[in-house]
Amino acid sequence: MKHSILIADDDSRILTALKLLLKGENYQVTAVTSPKECLDTLQKDHYSLALVDLNYHADTTSGDEGLQLIAAIKQLDEQLPVVVMTGYSSIEVAVEAMKLGAVDFVQKPWGNDRLLSIIQAQIRIGDMQHQGIKLAQENALLRDQISAKSAGIIAQSQVMQQLLTQLEKLAQSDMNILLTGENGTGKSMFAEYLHQCSGRSACPFISVNMGAISENLFESEMFGHVKGAFTDAKDNRIGRFELAEGGTLFLDEIANIHGSQQAKLLHVLEAHQFEKVGSSKTQCVDVRMVSATNANLAELIEQGQFRQDLLYRLNTVEITIPPLRERLADIMPLAEHFLMQHAHKYRMPQGEFATQAIEALRAYTWPGNIRELNHMIERAIFLRLGNIITATDLGLNNTTEALLPKETLNNIDINHAPLDEIEKTIIEQRLAQFNHNGQETATSLGLSRSAYYRRLEKHNLTL
Repeated sequence: MKHSILIADDDSRILTALKLLLKGENYQVTAVTSPKECLDTLQKDHYSLALVDLNYHADTTSGDEGLQLIAAIKQLDEQLPVVVMTGYSSIEVAVEAMKLGAVDFVQKPWGNDRLLSIIQAQIRIGDMQHQGIKLAQENALLRDQISAKSAGIIAQSQVMQQLLTQLEKLAQSDMNILLTGENGTGKSMFAEYLHQCSGRSACPFISVNMGAISENLFESEMFGHVKGAFTDAKDNRIGRFELAEGGTLFLDEIANIHGSQQAKLLHVLEAHQFEKVGSSKTQCVDVRMVSATNANLAELIEQGQFRQDLLYRLNTVEITIPPLRERLADIMPLAEHFLMQHAHKYRMPQGEFATQAIEALRAYTWPGNIRELNHMIERAIFLRLGNIITATDLGLNNTTEALLPKETLNNIDINHAPLDEIEKTIIEQRLAQFNHNGQETATSLGLSRSAYYRRLEKHNLTL
């Protein structure tokens, strides 16, 4: 693409010389002889750069006409690079032109190499600024689109609509948020939605799985380290807090954090500052904390496994994400979404759900919640014989009693029995179903390995 340059000068010899020079460098050139003509031309067409004289017929020495022209150009197009030319004005007038928005100046007679260098540099800078503005606007538009679509969250049920409204309100504050709920309910997705709705959305959203960070690497991961801080510290490292500066830091599986790590995290939350491993330099930090867990933190506090003062810092507001069985209106929209997603991913026909499959999906209790639904649909798209997904393809046919909801479960009235008793019975049933294979049992329940073993210990169950 050719760059276009507008030249304004009342000397025809200057205009002729500049047109010859610039056209020889493959620029498109438009020449005008007065400030008025210059402004009229700018209102009609786009230019990459304007090269304007400071003196015209009405006043050939003061530069006032040229200064007024620069101010008028900037009102029309603030981003247009303006280079001024002068043969008589002093350096002071050229400086005044720069204050009004000119990016550089040349004195007549000019050196061709210097003039071309200035023009090339300023056009390049102008292009970069334009691209930066364009990118910022595209990002803003993308954020608006994400917000409008609930960041990909499918929420047609009333309970979820209320939850999103609550998150949108909380997003306007800087309060720390604790998201609780069963495994697979999408807590990380809601944490990101909260960030996108907040005034921090232009800054990073950094997610950390606290269960995946070993105790000896906690400080390095969270606060960073300097080169040589320990044996394997071959380079400087930026920690998660620093990466999230100005934005949101999401701590998933917060219940899995070790006791010594809890104290270090509490210090940062209280003081809003930290030191990298191997450095004594204190860094201030401004982040919004969002945490998530499927554990009962009150019980962990009673057992001495979680600090109460840390919980107070994390849960200025606690939000519970409803399980899928409590948002029945969302089951089929989610199922259709996952079916379309996986069909596109594997380049397969989308097809549809049989009536019996729809009934089975709505009747199932979903212990693994949305994650289980997603995996179930992905598996079914390969198990189906045609383009119709049946209850059998889903593993929810009427003969699979272990997967169908019942009013009683091993003689326990699930409508009145305590939750712990129901949970223990379900785990015992799944252990038997999968021949005491811990990994398969945990997967079928939608639990992480650590959460699964906590429940075994809680109910005094063994593999």
